[in-house]
Amino acid sequence: MSTRELIVHGPETVSWRVVLDPLMVVAGVRALMLQALHPTTMRGVWQNSNFLEEPLDRLFNTANFVAVTTVGTPEQADELGARVRAVHKRLRIKDPDTGRTHHVDDPELLRWVHCAEVASYLEVITRRGLRLTPEEIDRYYDEQRHTATYVGLHAEDVPGDAAAMAAYFEAFRTELRVIPESRATVRFLLWPKMPRKLRFLAPFTFVWFPIGAMAYYTLPKWARDLYGSLPEIPGVQPLVTLGLKLNRFAVLAVPAEIRGRAFKPETRELMRDVHRRLAALGIRSRRNLQKVRVDRPGPDARVAAG
Repeated sequence: MSTRELIVHGPETVSWRVVLDPLMVVAGVRALMLQALHPTTMRGVWQNSNFLEEPLDRLFNTANFVAVTTVGTPEQADELGARVRAVHKRLRIKDPDTGRTHHVDDPELLRWVHCAEVASYLEVITRRGLRLTPEEIDRYYDEQRHTATYVGLHAEDVPGDAAAMAAYFEAFRTELRVIPESRATVRFLLWPKMPRKLRFLAPFTFVWFPIGAMAYYTLPKWARDLYGSLPEIPGVQPLVTLGLKLNRFAVLAVPAEIRGRAFKPETRELMRDVHRRLAALGIRSRRNLQKVRVDRPGPDARVAAG
């Protein structure tokens, strides 16, 4: 990969600045809560996975997918995308209300999952303080269109700017409602019951609650109204924004190698490989490349973290 290619498809994209933020765990939880409002999507999760027994698998599988399709090589992204599409192709969802059977790779379901994810990532990371102009926000959504192709959608199938994304959510809200699986999922994400192999962590469950609560309160008001899981306390939104900023500061105080242990081994190896590739091109990184700039123009430009 040349320096020019890396600048076009790598650190200079808005997606890198969003996806490599240490608060993506909160953003991922927010995405799961939002996705759970679509009954068919939620039933697909419950019927095709052991979500409550392996609660972190879905979160960290998604984290790995986002990392590979954003900062991985085209070859890595193509390979993972092919595996994901193959799995989705053979899975089905039974609707107990209508008796219908849905395909997991139904474009409508894939579109909802994509939009809930990318909008959640942007909401949480900008709420914690990442400053993006309206043009950069539109660029982020346009960049994320390519990510949608790895699950089997066409780039033009998903919103490519902020206005289109807002219009999508406004139109799709009529399809959303809370079913028992949705409520159980949010309750679990707020106060998880540890699976058997992690029962030793049960006394520390309270440490997770602020993460779940911050994710919940960053949901749009209409989504929180549907759930009604936590009270709408006056003044809670400024406190959540402050909490996100303080949480990011605390997370960054933990060495990257220790933070990375929570993720899948392949995700950790991918990130090490990314930093090796950047270093080989003379690119300096700090704080996971949250802020990057071109040091000097020209074909041999250097990208550096700010």
